[in-house]
Amino acid sequence: MIASPDIDHEAAQRRLLRRNRGLATGLLLFAATLFIALRFVPEPGFGVQLARAASEAAIAGALADWFAVTALFRRPLGLPIPHTAIIPANKDRIGDGLGSFVERNFLEPSLVAAKLRSIDPADHVVRWLNAPGTVEAVVARLTTTLPSLIHSVEDRELRDFFGRALGEQLRGTAVSPLLGKVLGVLVSSGQHQPLLERVVAWALNLMDRNQGRLESMVGRRSGWWIPKAIDRRVARSISQGAHEFLTDLLDAASPTRIRMELAIEDLARDLQDDPDTQAQVEAAKSRLLDQPEIQVWLGGLWDELRGITLDDLARPDGRTREALTTGMRSLAKALAADPAMKTRLNVSLERLALEMVSPWRRGIGRFIAEVVHGWDARTVSDRVETAVGSDLQYVRISGTIVAALVGSALFLITRFIG
Repeated sequence: MIASPDIDHEAAQRRLLRRNRGLATGLLLFAATLFIALRFVPEPGFGVQLARAASEAAIAGALADWFAVTALFRRPLGLPIPHTAIIPANKDRIGDGLGSFVERNFLEPSLVAAKLRSIDPADHVVRWLNAPGTVEAVVARLTTTLPSLIHSVEDRELRDFFGRALGEQLRGTAVSPLLGKVLGVLVSSGQHQPLLERVVAWALNLMDRNQGRLESMVGRRSGWWIPKAIDRRVARSISQGAHEFLTDLLDAASPTRIRMELAIEDLARDLQDDPDTQAQVEAAKSRLLDQPEIQVWLGGLWDELRGITLDDLARPDGRTREALTTGMRSLAKALAADPAMKTRLNVSLERLALEMVSPWRRGIGRFIAEVVHGWDARTVSDRVETAVGSDLQYVRISGTIVAALVGSALFLITRFIG
């Protein structure tokens, strides 16, 4: 298992703390050993007396600094000395101060905005997307995550909501102009002709397959006294007339086909411009949406869309994967070639960040404070000491050296003055 960077950093801090603590303690022991050894020197001369004064002062300075540094984190020697174990005793106040400090100095909207402007997030996005393998990795992660997300929303209430929402959206949308525009585009491009021919061919096939049913329907609606042979003849006449009409529609030069196309053109215009036609279409739409079968169908669309999406995501060459890849690459190219778009993206990201920070900055500060409140005193002391304790050991080291120098200076001053 590979250790995380945070664990490695903490371990390095602990090693540094142990090393510096050992060095500071070693200086104290050296000064104490030197002082004791010099006490047994018979008839000490000037140099021995100077060294004795320096070691004596070094011991005092080292002990004082050891006491000061230790008192921050724990009680020295476990003694109940007042105003010691400062950090454990004030951890709640430290947490409040830390949360307030982060809130005021890191989450201030003006500071966040200035930082975002200085780093140019849009440029980072472009370089990130253009890095080899980035788009593929992101698309792979998305297509792996999306199925789990889709599977997590199988609730019946969600499907019902989707159906109701889609139905209300359709009910509130004027479909007549849209249908008119689509029909107008089909007519102007000539694409309506293959569609019309397919509809006519479908109708002819339907009539051929239901000839017997047509005769049965005519027989049920005729009088009991009319012979069955006449019923069949009437049914064949109706079928033949409808067949001739539909066949005539397949001929692009026939008057029937021309009149049909003119009627389609008129319908396209009326759907867009005629209030009566639009009102009729909207009324028919409302009646259709009120049908229970349509409500069930709309609700089932969620399952159909969900199934289609999951099947597509499972394919290595699925359209969703291709669309995501193409879209991300196009975004990178567009941003790189359009400074104005990069500026708009930066502005949008800045606005989004400020909208997220402004209402949450106080909550984030309180969250930090509450986390510290939840730590036990020993944990707080240990973490703070691990973070800054190695530097505080330099205070002990420098204090020992400075005290030795001060002791030497005082010895020399008293010696030459006295």
